[in-house]
This record gives sequence, structure tokens and C-alpha cells, in this order.
Amino acid sequence: ELAIIAGPCAIENREQAFAVAEAVQQSGARFFRGGVWKPRSSPYAFQGLGEDGWEIMCEIREAFGLNIVTEALEPPHVDLIEKYGDVIQIGARNMQNFSLLRRAGRSKLPVLLKRGMAATLEEWLLAAEYIMAEGNYNVILCERGVRTFAQHTRNTLDLAAVPAIRRISHLPVIVDPSHGTGSAYLVTPLARAGVAVGADGLMIEVHNKPELALSDGAQALRPSQYAQLIAEVRAIRDATALHANGRQVENGSEHIQVDALAHR
Repeated sequence: ELAIIAGPCAIENREQAFAVAEAVQQSGARFFRGGVWKPRSSPYAFQGLGEDGWEIMCEIREAFGLNIVTEALEPPHVDLIEKYGDVIQIGARNMQNFSLLRRAGRSKLPVLLKRGMAATLEEWLLAAEYIMAEGNYNVILCERGVRTFAQHTRNTLDLAAVPAIRRISHLPVIVDPSHGTGSAYLVTPLARAGVAVGADGLMIEVHNKPELALSDGAQALRPSQYAQLIAEVRAIRDATALHANGRQVENGSEHIQVDALAHR
């Protein structure tokens, strides 16, 4: 099953969060993402609701049965996520925040580890090792784009990293085409491509009113766009899974099943 993590960049208010949660739940998402604390490039930009956002998140979990994914910026944040959330997210800017990695490693919750903006695959995997060395082996890697000279996108989504990581690591890897591009019109095609190259899941930003979003509105999909994306990527996943799980080679009346995953 393709894991879908969807929701707004930040929890802004109850109306916005509930509208998005209902939309993503109806399209089959099991994980709701929403920033309670926001690491922004500018200190003057919206920084999130902080602990006040947890009341809204808890209501969403209760009302829609969604698992809550939110980002920890420092070790004490992990304590609150353990109390109210379901998945600890460590963002690109904190990929090598070693005290945060160690604290997440002592948690029993899954950890979603985003790749740093200039991190090599080795550095990314070693960051995951910091978590696992503390005893938490439930780590999910997330490719969210790297910094390049390209100016037509916010970041450059490194889709080659997906099969490369799958070749050298047992850890699941998902793709974030929202941060990986920074533009809503690019999210769906890059999501399709991510699934086609073997991603285990997607993280998609969705907002009921992107033009009014307090953060990252330019890369957020409207609920109707998100629903269409989900239909498309599931079709691609079904097609690629059929190919990967085995192909029949006909030799007269004999059929030989070839398991492409046996070499992983």
C-alpha cells in the first residue's frame, strides 16, 4: 500500500485544519501532516501556533481517525509529540541536529527523517544511524529536494536518490514533491514520477485556500487537485507493483515466475 501523508504546511486555525483533514481523509490518507512549530527562513514569518496547535491536532485525530505527523525542532518538542502525536518529523534543516536525532532515537514513535538540502546519501543514512543507535529502528526517509543552481524550482527533487537508497538501505523512503518543487503545478507530475521510481509513499501539502495560506501556499494543492493526484499515483503504483512483483516468462506450456524483489 502506498503511504500517503497529507495536510497543510502549518496549522493556522481550526476551520482550516478541519477542512483539510476531511478532504485528505476522504481520499484515503491515513496520516495528517501539519506544522505546530515552523522553522522559517525569516524570523518575521509565521512560526506556527506552538503548543496551542495541539488542541486542534488532537481534535482532528479523534474526529477523522488520522495519525498525526508533526515536526520537532528541538529535543523537548519530542516529549509533546509523544504525548499527542503519532510520528516525529525531523526536517531538512535539522537532519544533523544530533541532540534531536538522539532524543528521537529514544522514542517509541516512528521518525520521519527528511534529507538535508545539501546532504549526500551517506550523510543522510548516517543521520538515520544516530536515531537507530539509540534503539529506535522505525525510521522513514524522505527525499524533499536539494539545493542546486536551478531557478525554476524552489529545490531540485532528486528522484534518483529513491532507487539509490533502496539499493543500499532497508529503510522505507518517501518523496515530498511539495517542498521538492515549491510550485503547485509541479507537485502532481513529480509525485507520479516519485511513485514510478519506487517511492514507498508521498508527503503532499494540501490547503483549502492556498492563496490565503500563512506559509508555503504556492506549493499547496487544493483538495480537488489532491484527490486527482491520489487517483493517478495509485494507478501508477498498481502498474509498477505488478511489474516488480513478478513477470511470467512463457516457454511452451511452462511459466516461470521471476521475482524482481529477490535481489533487494
